[in-house]
Amino acid sequence: MNAIVEALAFFLGFLAWLMVGIALPNRYWKVSSVDGNVITTSTIYENLWMSCATDSTGVHNCRDFPSLLALNGYIQASRALMIAAIVFGTFGLVATLVGMKCSKIGGENYVLKGRITAIGGVLFLLQGICTMIAISWYAANITQEFFDQFYPGTKYEIGEGLYIGWSSGTLAICGGACLLCACKVNNPNEKTQYPYQPSSRGHVLSAGAVTQSAPSNYGRNAYV
Repeated sequence: MNAIVEALAFFLGFLAWLMVGIALPNRYWKVSSVDGNVITTSTIYENLWMSCATDSTGVHNCRDFPSLLALNGYIQASRALMIAAIVFGTFGLVATLVGMKCSKIGGENYVLKGRITAIGGVLFLLQGICTMIAISWYAANITQEFFDQFYPGTKYEIGEGLYIGWSSGTLAICGGACLLCACKVNNPNEKTQYPYQPSSRGHVLSAGAVTQSAPSNYGRNAYV
């Protein structure tokens, strides 16, 4: 495992986790469009949790969505995916911090630490995928309503919250890919080196030593 790549991946994952936490409560997921409106007296903007309006005097009025079941299906799905992304990112940060080579939390078993780091990379990838699906799905509905000439309601444009979410998903996917690349996979043809450990049962005698220590069949007087 490359410690530099691991540190870079951990930084990207932490930044992605921080940005998805900023994007989720951001109020500007979609902003009412002024295209085709001659006179605009107020601006409406919404996110996954509330709808707000501001008038020309700068007064903001916000209200939460009254019912969860009354919401559109894509809003409910986007909520679930964004919350799942935060959960995946949290566990990914913990797993990466434990499995990093420069960390002393998981001991010195580098095989186990490498597997934990790989799990952290997979969790970062899941975070990025969930974020991308939620943000892209929400943006697709905005653009679909905007370009629909027969849509009777208020048309919206993409807000800054979606751009933060896209950036978060990209960073999370890059961080997870770096972690998976940092984990070294042993080659089957590569020989594993083991430390030398001397036998505790005694030393092996050489052939010369065995010959010298062999008992003699002649007495001492036979050589006189």
